[in-house]
Amino acid sequence: MLTFSRSSRYGYRIYSNFHRNPSSGTMINTNSIPARSESELSKEIRKLSTHHIETFRQPHIKFDTLQPIDEGTIHENRVEFGQFVAREAYLDEEYWTAAWLRAESRWEDRENDRYADNYKRKFAEQAFNEMKKRCRAQLGEKCACIVTVKKGDRNVKKTVLKSVVGTLDLSIRYLPHGQTFPGELVKTPFFCLVDRKGSSRYGYIANLCIAKSARRQGIASSMLQFAIMSAKQQGADKVFVHVHRHNIPAQGLYQKMGFEVIEAANSPISGDETYLLCCEVSNY
Repeated sequence: MLTFSRSSRYGYRIYSNFHRNPSSGTMINTNSIPARSESELSKEIRKLSTHHIETFRQPHIKFDTLQPIDEGTIHENRVEFGQFVAREAYLDEEYWTAAWLRAESRWEDRENDRYADNYKRKFAEQAFNEMKKRCRAQLGEKCACIVTVKKGDRNVKKTVLKSVVGTLDLSIRYLPHGQTFPGELVKTPFFCLVDRKGSSRYGYIANLCIAKSARRQGIASSMLQFAIMSAKQQGADKVFVHVHRHNIPAQGLYQKMGFEVIEAANSPISGDETYLLCCEVSNY
């Protein structure tokens, strides 16, 4: 096992404790899409009142749970940058806040929708339950929710609800024999569908969203950095992501991180509204 601390080419401080043998790594999975909400309903995560979120039906969630101060003693694998830390979520309250952040994101542009609050609550509950279910899965794929949290301050007590400012999903999957990217149309022998030995692993990123109050601080790129490194540690050769064709800022972000559009997967006559991008993890 290798433990080290180093600075990445993107200026982050990286702390990791990884096995050298990538085949022994854990696997991860994803689901959901971001957007955002109404100005009077949609408050940034750090401004959300505990009362507003406590109306959700999750009795085991403690909304006054404080964010741990010493990240280093809890999370050996993390990326630190400025006042933030990108790592895998582990508290139920972190999963819940990530789910709420995604719900806010989804209704961000619906300022005149008077039902937005109800939609967000239902979406957050469903997203939380799905994340927890995927993270408990043991067959083939495991699931992880990556979050960015504010660093703890011994002089300032801060709840988890006010600490999580970004989230994304990462999954490690297997490419069927013959495929070079997910969804590629190839003829795969039946035995290859059953036996995954020899199949290459790949990472897939989804549901990247940042609290509006915390944008333009390098949070998205730091979470991507952590996700790609995690995929590499778990034996993935490539990491893929879908991006909407008209989301130019997102395309620019991913390209800056080393992603390239896969032309063979993006036929202009397909009618698909997204591009499939790929990053070679060997570059990290």
